[in-house]
Amino acid sequence: MTNLNEYDKDTPLRDDIRLLGRILGDTVRTQEGDAVFDLIEQVRQASIRFHRDDDRAALDELERIMTGMSPEDTLHVVRAFSFFSQLANIAEDQHHIRRSRAHQRAGSAPREGSMDHALALTDAAGIGNEKLADFFAHATICPVLTAHPTEVQRKSILTNQLRIAKLLDTRDRMQLTPEEEEENEDNLRRNIMVLWETRMLRPTKLTVADEVINGLSFYDYTFLNEMPRLYTRLEDKLAARGKTLADEELPTFMTMGSWIGGDRDGNPFVTADVLREALRLQAQAVLNYYLGEVDRLGAGLSLSLRLVKVDEAVVELGKRSPPRTTQTQDEPYRLALRGIYARLYATAKKLGVQTTCQPPVHPWAAYDSAAEFVAELDVIHTSLVNNCSPSVARGRLRHLRHAVRIFGFHLAAIDVRQNSDVHERSVAELLDYANPGTNYLALDEDARIALLLRELATPRPLGAPGARFSEETEGELAIFRAVADAHRTYGAACVPNAIISKTDGVSDMLELAVLLKEVGLLRPNDAALDVNIIPLFETIGDLQIAAGAMDRLFSLPAYRRLLASRKEAQEVMLGYSDSNKDGGFLTSGWELYKAEIQLVDVFRKHGVRLRLFHGRGGSVGRGGGPSYQAILAQPGGAVQGQIRLTEQGEVIASKYSNPEVGHRNLEVLAAATLEASLLAHPDAAPRAEYLDTMDELSEAAFKAYRALVYETDGFERYFWESTVISEIANLNIGSRPASRKKSTSIEDLRAIPWVFSWAQCRLMLPGWYGFGSAISEYILKHGEAGLSRLMQMHKEWPFFATLLANMDMVLAKSDIAIAARHAELVKDEVLRNAIFPRLRVEWKTTITYLLAITGQKELLDGNPLLQRSVRNRLPYLNPLNHVQVELLHRYRDASQNEDVTELSRRAVLLTINGVAAGLRNSG
Repeated sequence: MTNLNEYDKDTPLRDDIRLLGRILGDTVRTQEGDAVFDLIEQVRQASIRFHRDDDRAALDELERIMTGMSPEDTLHVVRAFSFFSQLANIAEDQHHIRRSRAHQRAGSAPREGSMDHALALTDAAGIGNEKLADFFAHATICPVLTAHPTEVQRKSILTNQLRIAKLLDTRDRMQLTPEEEEENEDNLRRNIMVLWETRMLRPTKLTVADEVINGLSFYDYTFLNEMPRLYTRLEDKLAARGKTLADEELPTFMTMGSWIGGDRDGNPFVTADVLREALRLQAQAVLNYYLGEVDRLGAGLSLSLRLVKVDEAVVELGKRSPPRTTQTQDEPYRLALRGIYARLYATAKKLGVQTTCQPPVHPWAAYDSAAEFVAELDVIHTSLVNNCSPSVARGRLRHLRHAVRIFGFHLAAIDVRQNSDVHERSVAELLDYANPGTNYLALDEDARIALLLRELATPRPLGAPGARFSEETEGELAIFRAVADAHRTYGAACVPNAIISKTDGVSDMLELAVLLKEVGLLRPNDAALDVNIIPLFETIGDLQIAAGAMDRLFSLPAYRRLLASRKEAQEVMLGYSDSNKDGGFLTSGWELYKAEIQLVDVFRKHGVRLRLFHGRGGSVGRGGGPSYQAILAQPGGAVQGQIRLTEQGEVIASKYSNPEVGHRNLEVLAAATLEASLLAHPDAAPRAEYLDTMDELSEAAFKAYRALVYETDGFERYFWESTVISEIANLNIGSRPASRKKSTSIEDLRAIPWVFSWAQCRLMLPGWYGFGSAISEYILKHGEAGLSRLMQMHKEWPFFATLLANMDMVLAKSDIAIAARHAELVKDEVLRNAIFPRLRVEWKTTITYLLAITGQKELLDGNPLLQRSVRNRLPYLNPLNHVQVELLHRYRDASQNEDVTELSRRAVLLTINGVAAGLRNSG
């Protein structure tokens, strides 16, 4: 009966996939002819047989078909499977929304990850109003959008997909008449036709401004509407449970962050002018949104003085905007909102914002701050409540008031980030200018700290008016001057954070402090610091010294005085990507966990509030995975209502392009943070033997990973030839170079393309390698008792369970048969035979032990929704991989003529695009 119910639940999903697939098939027939459609079907059927039955004859047939395809037909096949995969993803998202609505309608128990579930848990734990109010008063939850070269989707494609999703949603929500259903399908056909006829690849590389504009799309899709809605729904849930807050409205505990336009680490295209433009574009987006909302609010608040009373403060607001006609002279709220509109319009002009909104009839002075704007909206709210119209105040006005508190005039807080080596060189140059012969770079850590502290004790800048420095140092000073200007223009919330990549000591943080002092963002006489100084600990070695570095920093009286101006709160960023590339999946996860435990102890010792910023990528190899489980798996005391985390690459589109899915993801962040902060004991820790076991496993996994990646002769060459890393540089999907230096060294390669490349060949190596060797060695030493302990750890310890669940997900998306075909791209047969068999053995060993520890028969048995999702995608995803291998053979064959090579190049890039979109979290 259970299986039948599951079948019934999934029938609409299968129906949607079939419908979209049928329409796309019809489109291909219409546009390209029956022969191309038949060719696509042959590839699909052969691919299914090969992966289902491990049928060598099917592989031979695949190779025969693909070898015989013309370059033009190859392009058609690649585009077809890419779009099939994208349409399946749309149907999958719609099914999640469908099941969520059905769950709510049925009145079932609250779903894990929802605020209803979190609040039910707080009720059960006896947590009262005071504790909840304190949580929201001090909480800081902030998803931070980043632009990275794994975000393959063009905005034009994404917009079209959203239209298709809305049409599917209409079929779900409404009981359509036959005519309406026919009209809906016609609209689907039109949009899928447009999708087919839209270019998938960008003709030129993205600029940073392009990335800013793309990022702003998600505010239109989701954030501007859904984040305020999250607040209002949560207020209603609290009220329904009798959990009243002091003023019945939630303080601003969740906001948005961004690295787009401020992340200079390795990106020479991010300059002071680019930062200014990013801030202006963000202000433009939010002010145009406010102008539209105020205009609509004024149209709706037609309350008449002849029928209602109104506070005098509203009348005063209305005097700034005399009535256009006698028809509106008795409508005080409309008059007040016209005055607010006029001030808002003037603010947009003052900030250099372009707007298509109508200018006001009566101009008025601009707002000095967003606080002024929301204060006038509060006047209207108070009047409506005071005069028997509270329900009117709870509509668009309530939503807008929350929006202004969340987004201000800056929309999202932009972080600036730079590598510690750059700061070091800039400070050395400044010091040598002020005191020739200082030779800062030759000093040891203690001497550097002493010198930097002396500089931070005096307000005297190191530079002088008219002084000229190297291009690098001038660029750093220009960025921080732009930050200071932005604070005066938009308020300090617009750029509140400065992050130091590759932090490995106290001097790295003090060097940034000296640079901030140069432009007035740090003022020694006032002990004032205008931005947060945030160290980013990235490598395994950096993570191991993180707590010690912070302990030493907090022991400096000069820094503690500055920290007082930041409300005794300190943020620390932890890098998941580089630690994984450095030490492998298991060791990275464990060293991150241990670093957090140690940081909690250090911060408690010094009485400083800890806020962790998790630099997670989309893929498991870069710290990705379900956010809810990841937050709950943090060690006790590591959350404390404070969390920021990056949202990267194509994951942004999958999480936040659909408003309902986006709302759900924002709610998950809030619910998980609430649970981790209020329900987990701050001193809770796993059993000592579990910690010892993880130390033992980590050591073995680290050795296995390093032995393969950094100590195997020829591995670097194997990586470059068996993956698409060389071709990624030609795919116009990001402004930042793939490597930090001009080399093929794995050490210099950024973690993003490293993980992305392994995902493309379906090996997913960064998400699991080393685990099989570690478990094998552990069980060899401890026998059955060792396996029993690992099974117990999986049942009792959220950290270990989450680690395995993420590995389970990545292995389910891997395919060793496809990886084997990619291995054939390695020209040196000796090298290929020396490395790939090792990979295959480790892959099989890892899966064997994962299933043994979790008690599963197959991968993802414990997550049937994800299991179904992966299976639905494979018929469209696997053919792309097979075509990709064939195309790489063609493209890398220098004997091909230029025309054929260019067509092959385009087709290769299309497969990269399609595979990334199909996997959804590959980078």
